[in-house]
Amino acid sequence: QVQLVESGGGLVQAGGSLRLACAASGRTFSNYNVGWFRQAPEKERDFVAAIGNRGLNTAYADSVKGRFTISRDNAKRTVYLQMNSLKPEDTAIYYCAAGSASYPIGRTLPRYANWGQGTQVTVSS
Repeated sequence: QVQLVESGGGLVQAGGSLRLACAASGRTFSNYNVGWFRQAPEKERDFVAAIGNRGLNTAYADSVKGRFTISRDNAKRTVYLQMNSLKPEDTAIYYCAAGSASYPIGRTLPRYANWGQGTQVTVSS
């Protein structure tokens, strides 16, 4: 198991930027793919971005492509989500999740067995 803690959320105006961080502890971090998901009030938890265990492969939801960038620093056991040109519809709780690198990076929740508690991102118009 790996334990995950998100940070970096907050309140920002539309067009602004935030950088989220997901810090991991526990088992060897480089054995895990990591994904970011988000959940708005009364909506399902949706895929945002994912990165492979070595940082060589990434995937993005169409809604964030070109605005968000996922990266990782395995030495620091941390994955980042740089969010630029934020929109009010990006408002949600953002969760990071880790899944075994034995499988390709995925866009679905079952692919990830370990989840953080989430960090709130609010974008005002």
